[in-house]
Amino acid sequence: MDANASQSPTSRNALLLISPFFLWGTAMVAMKGVMPLTSPFFLAGVRLLPAGILVLLAALWMGRPQPSSWRGWLWIGAFALVDGALFQGFLAQGLVRTGAGLGSVMIDSQPLAVALMARFLFNEQVGMLGWVGLALGLFGIALLGIPNEWLTALMAGQTDWLGDSTLLEALMNRGEWLMLLAALSMAVGTVMIRYVCRHVDPVVATGWHMVIGGLPMFVLSGLGETQQWQALGWSNWMAIAYSTVLGSAVAYGVFFYLAAQGNLTSLSALTFLTPVFALLFGNLFLGEVLSPLQWVGVGFTLMSIYFINQREVLLANLRQISASWGSKSAPSDSAS
Repeated sequence: MDANASQSPTSRNALLLISPFFLWGTAMVAMKGVMPLTSPFFLAGVRLLPAGILVLLAALWMGRPQPSSWRGWLWIGAFALVDGALFQGFLAQGLVRTGAGLGSVMIDSQPLAVALMARFLFNEQVGMLGWVGLALGLFGIALLGIPNEWLTALMAGQTDWLGDSTLLEALMNRGEWLMLLAALSMAVGTVMIRYVCRHVDPVVATGWHMVIGGLPMFVLSGLGETQQWQALGWSNWMAIAYSTVLGSAVAYGVFFYLAAQGNLTSLSALTFLTPVFALLFGNLFLGEVLSPLQWVGVGFTLMSIYFINQREVLLANLRQISASWGSKSAPSDSAS
């Protein structure tokens, strides 16, 4: 009984840390499933604005203070532009041209950018094992995100793997470049939350940035899109509701609450879990199949998460082993 009680806080903390990435990965699958029946900017707006209202209502229920200074509103506006409008806009447009799993993979290349910015802005120490973990994660993402036919052609020494297109044209046609822009937007937003929270409560900031960031999506949808909801059925609206309530309101609220008080590099590194969830559920619900190379990429991704988030424990163990070997060799050295 006591053992279970002592273990429960740790289990709850682990579930809390993982929950945003599970919800983001599965929400990506839900979005991809309804994308053929709606339009990108409309879906981005629906995912942002109602979710932001829910977060603000939760903040009101919890008694969280509203912004009280012009600096706070300026930071919320910048946060809304970068992590709201730009991130969700690039994501929705890119998802039209990529699979749910691979699209998630491209977005989740952002921990390296977060690690670099956090290192220079907040002096967060990454360490050798942390950099090794990030390198493994990026290699895994490359195996997951680069088309298999390109890798096969490169390994075979072929030079016509792009056909008549340039590399940029090929990536634009596949949507990967939009997902990378979404990744950069999310990375900047993750770092910005530290500055935002100097002036605004993190939960309130999360809600307002989603509301404000969602408004341009509806404007762009109204100006350039048609037939946004006419083809949507009950199951499609349920998928959108999942993406909005759990994949946005809950996931963003938990993530930015943790980002405001935790180590950004370690937290951001957990985003490597998002494509794993997206790939697995994409295979289950959308029939997206992983190739052997992509499974290898998943393996490297999981290894990277372990290295980054356990780097201090691993380093302490290495020091202990080194000290142990040193103490064993000391008597023989003194005897000689």
